[in-house]
Amino acid sequence: MKKAFLFPGQGAQAVGMGADVYHAFTAAAKIYDKANNILGYNLSKLCFEGPAEELNSTAISQPAIFTSSAAILEVLRTELPAEDVQPDVTAGLSLGEYTALYAAGIFSFEDALVLVQKRGQAMQEAADANGGEMVSIIGLDEDKVRLLCEEVLEGGDESDESETDDGEIPLIEPVNFNCPGQIVLSGTKAACKKAKDLALKHGAIKAVRLDVAGAFHTSMMSSAAEALRQALANCKIEQPSQTKVIANINAQYYQSSKEIAEGLVKQLTSPILFQNCMETLLNDGLEQFFEIGPGRVLTGLMKRINRKTQVINISTAQSISEFLKR
Repeated sequence: MKKAFLFPGQGAQAVGMGADVYHAFTAAAKIYDKANNILGYNLSKLCFEGPAEELNSTAISQPAIFTSSAAILEVLRTELPAEDVQPDVTAGLSLGEYTALYAAGIFSFEDALVLVQKRGQAMQEAADANGGEMVSIIGLDEDKVRLLCEEVLEGGDESDESETDDGEIPLIEPVNFNCPGQIVLSGTKAACKKAKDLALKHGAIKAVRLDVAGAFHTSMMSSAAEALRQALANCKIEQPSQTKVIANINAQYYQSSKEIAEGLVKQLTSPILFQNCMETLLNDGLEQFFEIGPGRVLTGLMKRINRKTQVINISTAQSISEFLKR
């Protein structure tokens, strides 16, 4: 049975994540301790104890989620035969693609963690400089979401006077295609606010402002993309081999180290095609999916993409123990 390992992205973090895994499994504790040493601060304490404001910052949440996912993966690798933890494909949602590349042997743990740290810092700096927001639109298909964006940019409701962010040119575009009926928009604050206000008029069930630092996956992240390009130039990237990795930006499998570097840079300013990625895997005969890392976001998205798909969530010490007994 062909299997895929899926890894969550930013937003999966929560104070307390990984604490039970750390205390239950030595292999996980070693990963957290290694991360603390590489990063130069106590990441595990922030994961286990918070405060939430610090953990939720882009610069901290990204290495925190990567490390928490890698710790669970390390437990599985330690406790199970090698063939049971050798997936046919790995995939991730945005940040989760780094964990997917690490799981496939493309990056070492050290290199992946440093890259994720630099990515988070660069995205935070770009957000601080440019502002921006993201808003999740529930209940509309892609065509209707694009019509919503067009109305926002054309002026929308004339009674709404919030036209720009301090004179900025409005920007709003769909950037996360997560599952049927869930598309995330990203852009300037005023444009996102207007999209949220107009969404119900277009037939949306609801529109939710996301608690993120800025307009991720748009041109407002160009400076972060350039910083990441420089970081990748100094990073060893192995050629894809036994385990395939599917790219967020085009729902195609990476074929070379050069493609990986280019894809990760482009990812910061391009839409994330998670639904398309999962549909590609299903069409290619993947039958078992394992979400490895904090939370259950991807498990929920997969159920929306294909209700019949088998998804096993491995996110806590209890779920690890139950899986090991199978």
